Amino acid sequence: MKKNIFFFIFILPLMACSQTSNTMKNIVSDYEFTSHYITVDSIDISYVKEGNGSKTLLFVHGLSSNADAWSKNIKYLKKKYTCVALDLPGFGKSAKPNVAYTPTFFSEIIITFIKQLKLKNVILVGHSMGGQASIKVAINQPNIIGKLILVAPAGIETFSKEHGTFMKATFTPEFVAGTTNEQIKNNYALNFYKQPKAVDKMIADRIAIKKASDFDAHCKAISKSIAGMLDDPVSDDLEKIQHKTLVLYGENDMLIPNRYFHPELNVVKIGESAKEKIKHSTLVFVEESGHFLQFEQADRVNNLIEDFVEND
Repeated sequence: MKKNIFFFIFILPLMACSQTSNTMKNIVSDYEFTSHYITVDSIDISYVKEGNGSKTLLFVHGLSSNADAWSKNIKYLKKKYTCVALDLPGFGKSAKPNVAYTPTFFSEIIITFIKQLKLKNVILVGHSMGGQASIKVAINQPNIIGKLILVAPAGIETFSKEHGTFMKATFTPEFVAGTTNEQIKNNYALNFYKQPKAVDKMIADRIAIKKASDFDAHCKAISKSIAGMLDDPVSDDLEKIQHKTLVLYGENDMLIPNRYFHPELNVVKIGESAKEKIKHSTLVFVEESGHFLQFEQADRVNNLIEDFVEND
C-alpha cells in the first residue's frame, strides 16, 4: 500500500513533467526571436513580435513550418514595421488539438488572433498553405486587413476529385510519421533552388521532433491540413478579394504546380492565373528561388514587401 501511495504522490507527477518537457515546444531549437504565448479559441498559440511601427506585418507560415521561417524577413522589416509571426495550431510551439485543419479554421484563428492582440493597420503575409488561409481571411473578414501579400500561395492550382482522393489516401498521419531522415532532407531540398546552409537547423529540428510526445498529433495536423486545403478551396473565390495584393512566386518553384498531376503546367501559368483572378494584384517572379523564396531570397523579398507596403 505504501508503495502505491509513493507511486501516485511522487512518480506520476514526475512522469507528467517528463511528458510535458518532451513536447515539440521544448524540443525545437530556439527561434531567432523570443516566443510569446496567447490562448486563442481555447488553443495555446505561440508567436513572435518585433518592432513598433504603425503598420503591422502579420506573417503566416506554410505546411510543416513555423514562425521562425520568417526570421530573415522580420530581422530586416522590424526596423520599420511591427512584425508578428504566429505558429498555427498543430505546428511549431503551438498546441496541437484534434480539430479540422482547414484553411477556414486557420483563418478564424488568424482573425481572432488579430483582435486579441489588437493589431492595427495589418498587412497579411501568407506563405504556401498560409497563403490559402490568408486568402480566406481577406474574403471572409475583409475589413480586418489593409493589404494582402501571397508568397507562393497554395490554392491557386486546382485538383480533380480523383487527384484529391489519391493525395488524402497517401498522406496519412502514419505516412508522415514514417518519413525517414533521408526523405526529410530530400523534402527540404525540393523547397529551394540552392539550399542555404541555414536550412540545416530546420532539418535538425524536423528530425528531433520525431521523439516528441505530441509528434503524432503534429502528423495528424499535417495530414488533416493537406486534406483541408483540398476540401476547402479558394480558387473560385479569388475574384472576391478587394485588397491590393502582391503575389510572389519563385521562378524555380518545384512544388507549385504539382508536376505529377499537372505536367502541362508551370509556375508562370499558376502565377498568371492568380493575377487574372485577383483584381488589384501585382505579380512578381523572384529569380533563382524555389518554393521557400522568403528564406532563400530574403533580401529581394524584403524589398518587394517594403515597396508594396509603402506604395499606397
